[in-house]
Amino acid sequence: MTTRQAPAAARDVLGRHNAVLSGPVGAPPLVFAHGFGCDQGMWRAVAPAFEDTHRVVLFDHVGAGGSDLRAHDPVRHASLDGYAQDVVELLEALDLGPVALVGHSVSAMIGVLVAAERPDLVSRLVLVGPSPRYVDDDGYRGGFSREEIEELLATMDGNYLGWSTAIAPVIMGVPERPELGEELADSFCRTDPVIARRFARATFLADNRADLARVRVPALVLQSRVDAIAGPEVGRFVAGQLPAGEIVVLDAVGHCPHMSAPQEVVAVLRSFLARP
Repeated sequence: MTTRQAPAAARDVLGRHNAVLSGPVGAPPLVFAHGFGCDQGMWRAVAPAFEDTHRVVLFDHVGAGGSDLRAHDPVRHASLDGYAQDVVELLEALDLGPVALVGHSVSAMIGVLVAAERPDLVSRLVLVGPSPRYVDDDGYRGGFSREEIEELLATMDGNYLGWSTAIAPVIMGVPERPELGEELADSFCRTDPVIARRFARATFLADNRADLARVRVPALVLQSRVDAIAGPEVGRFVAGQLPAGEIVVLDAVGHCPHMSAPQEVVAVLRSFLARP
């Protein structure tokens, strides 16, 4: 059952996440959730394309962008469940009815958790570069060994700024456009390093494979044809495990197609959102 928050409490939630609304009041709601180390600004080339037809919502996860850093709780935010609860509270505060939720990277899995627990709040999901588990397992290939993930996390702990500068171009995957890698590195560096390291552990050590089958709303996986972080094999696994899932492989390279190939992302989103 959806609970309506008091106006003051709702304003507090919206302020906590630096929520920004645009588009016509009463239009179908469309919420964009950013990935690890990013903020809502990463949707700048996609979100405006829907402001004529949708009530567009952008926000920052706690610890990112213009969010209230005081709201970060080391216990609550030690797992993705805590971030999912944040999104539930945000959607309740928005009071827009069921929304189309677009999540990039870790926010794809956060969206899965929200839709599984509160289907009354989500009408459909779009998962951009999702990975339910980064660590390889028996019969499952997430793309990384446990040792590789532990080494990544140790590097972050020892030199977060150096890690950010080195990893951002790899994540972006478009060396011919170095400005995008620099933008992502700058975003990483603006994030509180203590919070970022905790979020990284919650992200890279999570296992949300079993949660995929709990999602009953229509779900679209948007997958780059080359992605060093969550490759096509992972995207196909996600789409196959979702009861109402499908996948579109974009002619794009890198983990952030909404930045490197925004026109392609907009076109596929328009088609998916136009369905009854």
